Amino acid sequence: MLEIITGVVLAASAGLNAYIPLLGLGLLSRFTEWVALPSGWSWIENEWCLGILGVLLVFEMLVDKVPALDSVNDVLHTVIRPASGGMVFSAGAGSDTVAVADPAAFITSAEVWPVVLGACIALIPHALKAIARPILNILTAGAGAAVASAFEDLGAVVLTVLAVVAPLVALVVLGLVIALLVRRLQRALRDRRERAALNAQPAA
Repeated sequence: MLEIITGVVLAASAGLNAYIPLLGLGLLSRFTEWVALPSGWSWIENEWCLGILGVLLVFEMLVDKVPALDSVNDVLHTVIRPASGGMVFSAGAGSDTVAVADPAAFITSAEVWPVVLGACIALIPHALKAIARPILNILTAGAGAAVASAFEDLGAVVLTVLAVVAPLVALVVLGLVIALLVRRLQRALRDRRERAALNAQPAA
């Protein structure tokens, strides 16, 4: 079911950046015919909501690229990103989009499970990001924070757009993104162990 895939991909992108998928859905619904949000989520395209999301997005994008502050930001967003994931899963999966013209009734209903499922999905990329980032900062003396954050933001943008226009392609891209996050975490943990082993060796 394409609407489920759309919701899953949007929720996962919220795990990378809490505000990009919400802002993306709102902008696409307000200014294009690609998305028609269900009535219960139409507030996302409100100009005040879009403005607030834009400000929050700019703030997170700046803070997330500063070593040490990015880790504090990840801790704070342990609640915010899953909450965003829950909202975009429910809103996205219940929307009429370019790819989905008739979302299933159990998605468009007021059941709470889409929000819970979306929150759980968002936790996966969030956890991979939050665990790897402090290690990466130590290994690169902070230089890796901005680069990693920029790629995560780009990934969230690409996933948000593809979730609406090409859900199956978005699912493949999501698999690649998760694989890259896992690989980054594994490499960071390995490099930390190697550095610890070198530091533990007695001086000649």
